[in-house]
Order: sequence, then structure tokens, then C-alpha cells
Amino acid sequence: MPSAMPLPDSAIPSNPPNLADKLPRLGTPRRKPQQQASDESTANPPLPTPSLPSPPELSDHTYIKPSRRILSEKDHQLFVESRTHELIVAFVFHLSDSVRDKTISDVVKSPAAEDAEVKALLSVLDEAQAILQRCPPVDTGSRFGNPAFRTFLDQVQESIPAWQRQLGVQDDAAIDEVGTYLANAFGNGTRIDYGSGHELNFLLFLLCLNRLSLLPERTFPALALLIFPRYLHLMRDVQSTYYLEPAGSHGVWGLDDYQFLPFLFGASQLVNHKHIRPLSIHNPLIIEECARDYLYLDQIAWVNETKTVKGLRWHSPMLDDISAAKNWAKIEAGLRKMFVHEVLGKLP
Repeated sequence: MPSAMPLPDSAIPSNPPNLADKLPRLGTPRRKPQQQASDESTANPPLPTPSLPSPPELSDHTYIKPSRRILSEKDHQLFVESRTHELIVAFVFHLSDSVRDKTISDVVKSPAAEDAEVKALLSVLDEAQAILQRCPPVDTGSRFGNPAFRTFLDQVQESIPAWQRQLGVQDDAAIDEVGTYLANAFGNGTRIDYGSGHELNFLLFLLCLNRLSLLPERTFPALALLIFPRYLHLMRDVQSTYYLEPAGSHGVWGLDDYQFLPFLFGASQLVNHKHIRPLSIHNPLIIEECARDYLYLDQIAWVNETKTVKGLRWHSPMLDDISAAKNWAKIEAGLRKMFVHEVLGKLP
């Protein structure tokens, strides 16, 4: 094989071209983290909190018992474009905003916890818990759908008028209208199931009391971090006692079989936390120490406790995916959109 001969100096250009300049650029230039975060927030801004109007004047109001009216896509579109839809979003987002950077212990020690309305609501939920104790499950040999749940619902229904009078609702027509939402907050007796739609009915019940001027804005932190968790724990007991099926569950690809709002309110609590990060939900010590003060962590603890397969990755992959988010603000923004587009935005 002939050896390579060196080029004479005269054949080498004095200013050789830089071949790197002729290569195409691979990929896109890296942006600074601050610029990237700014670009993401500009392109994908969080949903704002709509203004919550003052309670209306009701002296000439005609109360109507609610019935199911969203039966078609057209009906649902009318709802999405209605003032009622905006009012629901405003109420839920205001509740969420009211607990930003607050713990449950903070609210327990606050003046809101001493409000007569808040204490009356806690008393109502305690009475519902007592009904549960009086209606034990029957032995049917079936793993799901214990029919004693219907007895529980019947006794709850009988108690609702008296409960509302305890809360300050005295007009019989108002009791009939508002009580429908509370009755539907405990699950469906025909299907023996429970889901985020029933959870939403409980929030609508609270919204009705707000519209009746019985739950002013000063009570909002207590509604989100005292009343709602008390309802949540009651419904966990109901689910466990009667083996309720998840209503409208997306299985492992859903956020949770039964609940949505503890994640939204819980993310708001953690938005500016210095130490608890989204990935902290995988740390058993943090869950054990902090779940009593943070709704998000409390719900994670409950999900882990009730699933037979160990690990969020396997039984709750959406929660596992969410934990990879950079911060709680991003999770809160995503959950706000999910509430609007999934909870309210899908035909029931």
C-alpha cells in the first residue's frame, strides 16, 4: 500500500475555512431556566379566580327543587356557558385561594373555627357519622355494594330538614332546594356508588348556604380545611363500610377513585412550602408526619392505605406522574384546569 505523501506548503491555504460553521445546528439553543419558566407561564397561564358576587337579595326569590337537567351535549354546553358555571368555579377557587400557605392546625387555631356556622356544620357531620354507626352492613357474601347503604341514605334524608334548620335555613321551600344537594353528597343508593360528582354536590350545598348569607367569606378557610376534611373522613368510613363502587372512575388512569378536591385544596396549601416538594409524596416519613396538616398528603396516605398493590406508580400512575412537576404552583394550576375541564367540563 503506498504511503500518504504530505501536501506541499503551497497547497495549504493560509486561512482554511472552519468546517464547523458549515455543519447544521443540532437541536435548539438551550434557554436559561428563568426564561424557560417565564415562557411556560406565558404560554400556559393558570386559570384566574373569577370574582365571587355578593349573596343576592332573596326576599322575592322563588325556590325550586333541583332535578337533573343536563341530559345532552347541548344541555351541557348551556351549563358551561352559564353564570351558574362561573359561580361554581369562583366559589371553589376562592376556597382554594383562602388556604394558600395555611395548615389545618393554623385554621383550627383561627377565629374562623369558632364561627357558629362552622360549628353547626361540624355537628351535622357528626350526626351523619352517628347514623352510619346505627346502620351496620348486612352479610351478603358480596364484596361490593352492601344494600345497608340504602338504609343509611334513607336515615340521612329524614334528618336533612332538621339539620338545615340547625344551620339557619328556615324556609320550607329553601330547605327542599338546598337539601337536595346535601342528600346527593353521600352517594347513589340505586347504584350503591360514590364519586367526585357526589363530592361536588357537597360543595354545592356549601355554596347554597353562602348564597343564603349563612357562610360568609371569613368562614372559607374553615370550610376548606375543617368542614371538607370532616366530610372527607366521613365518606371514607361510608365507602369502607358499604364497599361503595367508584362512580365514573377512570380506573388507575384517573386521579383518584372517589375524590378530586382534596388534591386541589391541598396543592394550594403547599404552593410556597420551603421543604415539602411534589416528590415528597413518595417519602413515607413526610407523609406520616405531615398528613394531618396537609390535605394532599392526607389523601395520598389514604390511597396508599387502601390499595392492595404497593406504590403510586402501579395503582395511581397519574398521581405518580404529577409528582414529577417542578413545584406545587404548577400542580395547583393543572388541577384548576382539570376541575374546569374534567369535573365540570364533561357530560355527567
